[in-house]
Amino acid sequence: MRIREINAMRGPNYWSVRRHKLIVMVLDLEEMEERPSNSIPGFKERLEAIFPTMYEHRCSVGEPGGFFQRVEEGTWMGHIIEHIALEIQSLAGMDVGFGRTRGYGEKGVYNVVFAYMEESVGRYAAKAAVKICEALANDEPYDLSDDIQQMRELREADRLGPSTGSIIEEAQARGIPWIRLNKYSLCQLGYGANQKRIQATVTSETSSIGVELACDKEDTKYLLEQAQVEVPRGDIIKKESSLEEACRYVGFPLVIKPVDGNHGRGITVNIRNYDDALKAFRNAKESSRNGIIIVEKFITGEDYRLLVINHVLVAAAKRSPAHVIGNGVLTVQELIDEVNKDPRRGFGHEKELTQITVNELTKTILKDAEYSLESVLPRGVKLILKDTANLSTGGTAEDVTDILHPANISMAERISKIIDLDICGIDIMTTDISQPLSETGGAVLEVNAGPGFRMHLAPTTGLPRNVAAPVIDKLFPKGNNGRIPIIAVTGTNGKTTTTRLIAHIVKMNGYRVGYTTSDGVYIQNRLLMKGDCTGPASTEFVLKDPTVNFAVLECARGGLLRAGLGFKKCDVGIVTNVASDHLGLKGIHTLEQLAKVKGVIPETVLPNGYAILNADDDLVYEMRRTVNCNVALFSMDENNPRIKALQRLNGITAIYENGYVTICRGEWKMRVMKAEQIPLTFGGKAAFMIQNVLPAILAAHVQGISIEDIKAGLDSFIPSASQTPGRLNLFEFKNFNILLDYAHNAAGMRALQKFTDSMETTCKVGIIAGVGDRREEDTNAIGSIAAEMFDEIIIRQDKNLRGKTEEQLIKMLEDGIKAIDQNKKTVVIRSEKEAILHAVKTAKKGSLIVLCSDVIPDALEMVTSLKEKEMRGEALT
Repeated sequence: MRIREINAMRGPNYWSVRRHKLIVMVLDLEEMEERPSNSIPGFKERLEAIFPTMYEHRCSVGEPGGFFQRVEEGTWMGHIIEHIALEIQSLAGMDVGFGRTRGYGEKGVYNVVFAYMEESVGRYAAKAAVKICEALANDEPYDLSDDIQQMRELREADRLGPSTGSIIEEAQARGIPWIRLNKYSLCQLGYGANQKRIQATVTSETSSIGVELACDKEDTKYLLEQAQVEVPRGDIIKKESSLEEACRYVGFPLVIKPVDGNHGRGITVNIRNYDDALKAFRNAKESSRNGIIIVEKFITGEDYRLLVINHVLVAAAKRSPAHVIGNGVLTVQELIDEVNKDPRRGFGHEKELTQITVNELTKTILKDAEYSLESVLPRGVKLILKDTANLSTGGTAEDVTDILHPANISMAERISKIIDLDICGIDIMTTDISQPLSETGGAVLEVNAGPGFRMHLAPTTGLPRNVAAPVIDKLFPKGNNGRIPIIAVTGTNGKTTTTRLIAHIVKMNGYRVGYTTSDGVYIQNRLLMKGDCTGPASTEFVLKDPTVNFAVLECARGGLLRAGLGFKKCDVGIVTNVASDHLGLKGIHTLEQLAKVKGVIPETVLPNGYAILNADDDLVYEMRRTVNCNVALFSMDENNPRIKALQRLNGITAIYENGYVTICRGEWKMRVMKAEQIPLTFGGKAAFMIQNVLPAILAAHVQGISIEDIKAGLDSFIPSASQTPGRLNLFEFKNFNILLDYAHNAAGMRALQKFTDSMETTCKVGIIAGVGDRREEDTNAIGSIAAEMFDEIIIRQDKNLRGKTEEQLIKMLEDGIKAIDQNKKTVVIRSEKEAILHAVKTAKKGSLIVLCSDVIPDALEMVTSLKEKEMRGEALT
């Protein structure tokens, strides 16, 4: 078996609009295509032995054991690999369940699709599943343990931490979109100008002074002392020579820690003699950036964490460091193993508790307590194994929010304002949290910026607290969801022009617009990325930009199949049409499959938004059945029965009637503009441009833009190299004209043909090329249409052959031309530049040269330079 490619979906996609995290592996079974599972002796038994938990896989049978039943009856390896990939992820602590395997359109080749939680794990699972299946088929031993551990480590390296993850989950529950900005915990909530950022539990609204103060224990302690908050007596030192005097001043027992420490690093507690103090000092020095060390009184009692968000206390927990309690029988190591059997304990952050690991620090603590891992701990003796109470080192937490004394609550909220932290963790040591610190002799030990939420989200005992909710309340008050309007445009032809026109109308209404097209990404009027930018990366580029408050996104099939959409929901989804193009690529072989790809966009429209569909296109019109939103239709025929039916339901439509582009609410007409007066339509001659105008004006209308403002936008959108590059760019020379257009498929060529047929010329010369990643019949069709359109044809060649040779593409075009006219005047000039120069040099007076180009910037530059030469009176060479 051979893996051809592995793609990771990260948004709504061809396979599922709801399940965004999917691995799509293109798998060639090769000779295994002839070996279903029931033809391999012992395969089912070996599969059951290595994966007994797969009994729960119901498969299409619909009951436990269903998958094994399918294996016994005989199923193909792609299907089995799908189930193995899901199961090994589940065994590694990631509960995933969705999968499907479908033919790719070639014998023995399949799309193996399955869910993942972390992309790196999903990709690993795909490869591992193939290896496991091959081993089972060949009756070779296979050890799963390495794969399971590797996937756990990948997950821990890539996943968001529990604090960040909880905030993201709360945002998602409220419909707030988010984007991960780096491989760590920096995330964006909301889009464009409405975005907020978080990094763990530090937000874009967290005071930098507050963070700086919290990281400086000396300043924190000084401010709290000044405010009459109970803090331990202490001293600040930098040199080892000062340690002895500091110990005398503070008095044993004491704590030594770096002034700039966090997360328990470099802290030693309950120090009772100078020798231990010296070791602790050196340990703190290693963890300190500035070398300044705090020596302070060790306060006896329990360790508590109070969490204050937006200056309101939201949770409190009692923390206990990792420990074991002796029973007089088991060794320390055996006691640790028993504790780790708790099903709530897992690897890293996979569960509410973390397994206790033995490291050098643990061994040192044991040695100081005169124990070893082999020692039998006496009954009832509690042995502390770590020097801090962090859950990440195996500690436990008990929720105590409901028993906090009001004085302690008031103190915590006051501290958050003194230090100026919107999310603030306050560490307290006291014997009784239900009594004021002033009465128990307790003290505030630390104030933390970016406090961990895990102990509050899933305490070992007590009530879990949704501490992420008040964070979202603060960042997005009053139900704000952080969104900006998004209009998404897809289809086979007309996407770019429709996108540009909508963006132009919206810009004229005062919005700061980001938009993506097949020639680049624009923020307002600035081109910031060049090339085909119709995929999810370009979409995210716009949605990340903090200056953008309106997005118009062209969405092509390539990005959808490669990674899914770059957004989860949009306000308006437009489908212009579905025609034969790109068939035979990425497993898409039929128009119906292509329509399903395009149909992802209207399916992502918000319930109160609009799917704008072409009523003249059967496949597009059918998309209305799968959407969960309002539907608006457009048509070049006002009497289209589909239009009439929606109008009778008081729906919104856009039509071309009596020479006008018109918006209708129900049967009431609101004429926007005469088509012949819209510059984009070339006096009404370019029918396909009129068709592009209709969804654009509908989108603007449902977004609340007035008819007058829409009209102003249409009036000022001039077809040109700057506003519509490569879309009907007409250059008028003295003796001939050049028309540059992106037409690159049969439907686009037919639309261009209708337009050029309306133009008065003495001769029409077409410069055409074949595209390497199209089917042979598609390239033949371009040649045939060219033979009908042009008096003379120049065949050039694209820069990117995309899998075929120049000779193959030229022959396909020539075959198409000859099928219409055996004697059509045709010449092959492979260089686009030379082809243009040849056409110009041989142009007859009054002729029209039509340049069908796919690399628009190069073609525009060439034609523009020729125009400038003519204006200067130079020869066109």
